[in-house]
Amino acid sequence: MIVLDSHCDSPSQMFRLRDFGLDNVWGQVDFPKMKRGEVDASFFALYTSNELSDSQAYALAMRMLGMLEGQVAANTDKVAFARSSADVRRNKEKGLISIMVGMENGTPLMERLDRLEYFHNRGVLYLTLTHNGDNFICDSCAGNHKWGGLSPFGRDVVAEMNRLGMIIDIAHCADDTVWDCLKYSSKPIVSTHSCCRALCNHRRNLTDEQIKAIADKGGVVQINFYPAFLSEKFNDVLKNSGLEELDYMDDEFRADPGNPEKEKAWVELQDRLKALWRPSAVEIVDHIDHVVKIAGIGAVGIGTDFDGISVPPQGLEDISKLPVLFDEMKHRGYSESDIEKVAGANFLRVLDDNQR
Repeated sequence: MIVLDSHCDSPSQMFRLRDFGLDNVWGQVDFPKMKRGEVDASFFALYTSNELSDSQAYALAMRMLGMLEGQVAANTDKVAFARSSADVRRNKEKGLISIMVGMENGTPLMERLDRLEYFHNRGVLYLTLTHNGDNFICDSCAGNHKWGGLSPFGRDVVAEMNRLGMIIDIAHCADDTVWDCLKYSSKPIVSTHSCCRALCNHRRNLTDEQIKAIADKGGVVQINFYPAFLSEKFNDVLKNSGLEELDYMDDEFRADPGNPEKEKAWVELQDRLKALWRPSAVEIVDHIDHVVKIAGIGAVGIGTDFDGISVPPQGLEDISKLPVLFDEMKHRGYSESDIEKVAGANFLRVLDDNQR
């Protein structure tokens, strides 16, 4: 069985001076934790904020990519890059974890199609078209619906990604953008880290109609572990706690990672968040169940969003605990073959379909 996490934000955490070769106390992802969690492959996303200018986003993406390459080069006994499903299987045979690269937000393209090929040549296998704001490619679920879906340039991006064999990721996209991608892409699309809107009414989650349409096109929905996307109960708990207002501590620590006071404040906030009621593997498998019910076992996988979420699920505090999820699936009667599909085979199939 190949266990693949289709989205974690670890490159952003590398700015916090984290050595991924070590078992970090406060890290949700590092190479030792991935080994303990029996993870075979993980997509590390080059995330850039919509608040950055095009040139700032490009510079940041390049810096993150360089840092990621450095961390992999320093740990060749533990990890290796992979660009295909065949690479993942070869690395597994060698006892190595596969590090795969995605890009979250298309702003680093600087409105140039040739940048897609450049980043693809550097190993970027999927592009999450936008993040929490509209950009020159498309509308975001958190944006102002500037384009009514894909922009004219965005349609060119979709066509070029199809040509290159890059996967189109609609996580964070507005509903109209999702439908446009389904219309204009000639290949299967994915959401690398989203949940089901029927179970948690959040704009980041997908409707049943969208999930079915993605599955009908051969794509897959990778379930996110962020409690706010899993459970409306958690959102009520978080709102009543007043801790939402302290999100700025995370931004301050990222901006000044060498400052011990900023780090202390961030760690204390994590403690307070973890003291709240949080959904667990039970709610995550509820979302998996829902996708399976409406779209089939071939339509779902896991995209934890670890290292990008302010608080993890109960009992799944970091990626080393991932087997807990599969235990819950076994408890519900999923077969080994079904679990294998959800664990990674479904996403690798979509990767093969796009690269074919």
